[in-house]
Amino acid sequence: MTSRRVRIPPGSSTMSVVTRKTGPSYATLDETTRAFGDFAELDFDGEDVEPSDFSDFAIAAILRYAARVRRIRTNREVSNQAGTVAIVGSGSLASFLSPALREAGYKITEIILRARPGAEAMRRGRALARKVGAKAVGMENAALDASVLWLCVPDREIRAVAVALAKSGVSTTRRGAARSRIAFHSSGALLSDELAPLRSAGFAVASMHPLMTFVSGARPSLAGVPFAVEGDRAATKIARRVVRDLGAESFILPARRKVAYHAWATMTSPLLVAYLATLEQAARQAGLAREDARRMSLPIILQTIENYGRLGPANSFSGPFIRGDAGTVAKHLALLKSDHLTRAVYVTLARAALKRLPVKNRKELRRLLE
Repeated sequence: MTSRRVRIPPGSSTMSVVTRKTGPSYATLDETTRAFGDFAELDFDGEDVEPSDFSDFAIAAILRYAARVRRIRTNREVSNQAGTVAIVGSGSLASFLSPALREAGYKITEIILRARPGAEAMRRGRALARKVGAKAVGMENAALDASVLWLCVPDREIRAVAVALAKSGVSTTRRGAARSRIAFHSSGALLSDELAPLRSAGFAVASMHPLMTFVSGARPSLAGVPFAVEGDRAATKIARRVVRDLGAESFILPARRKVAYHAWATMTSPLLVAYLATLEQAARQAGLAREDARRMSLPIILQTIENYGRLGPANSFSGPFIRGDAGTVAKHLALLKSDHLTRAVYVTLARAALKRLPVKNRKELRRLLE
């Protein structure tokens, strides 16, 4: 079907190409209102608008208005369906997730503090509650009436907290209140079975672990961050929706793969930081202070990570090993004898390079590393 360019009536400020088949590509409510008000002013005898164009214009205006109303309704439905969340804990993860959930349209009802919290935990919990418009309560006083209960506590405490919550009357909340039916924890290593006491109390449970680092003083973006999700079908369905609302991504992780996943996750950040700390120690032998070593190494570290993401490991590899420069490697090893830990890290990474990356003169290099 052919498109006609229609003159916009007086008072409108934009031009659009419309057809009966596809409708308009954009419009505002004000434009639509003005357009209907100006129908009578259209001059079908003019050069710009033909009588047959009137129907195109009317259809376009109707479609514009319908699209606008549909967008408003959809936004309201998303907001209404987002639900409520009660957060257990006030540490780094809770302090990040609570504002992120609120920004995504969720209402944080409670920041629940563990039994007998210390003064610092209480102060932190109250501050977080104020930030997200929630109540800071002890576990024994929690209403537990949110649609989702999210445990953000250390791994070693998840089971005990689940037991305490199950005993505190989760299944018999105050009359008229919505009852929590979904529970999450965010351990990367432990299964959703840690929440078995809550499952027995009628919950669907899941673990959902974000592959991201959360530390005080940093606020990372969740855009594109993968969440590993595992657990009951009803809970994983809700978990994946929450992740999507946060702007992140999710994937189902089989229970038998959980520990392997977490070992990999631990190497992506915590042990990477350990390696970077080892770099600072190695730089001291070059006469550099730790702060200078950190600042001076950042450009090459960041470029290496960019190369790795764009080119892959083999095409990002450079230095004496790819050249097979055994003489230089021998000098490195001799120098590092005075720092056994740094030398051990060097040797371990060098052996990994021999096994997984394009290295020349492998036989001689392997002999040096024995």
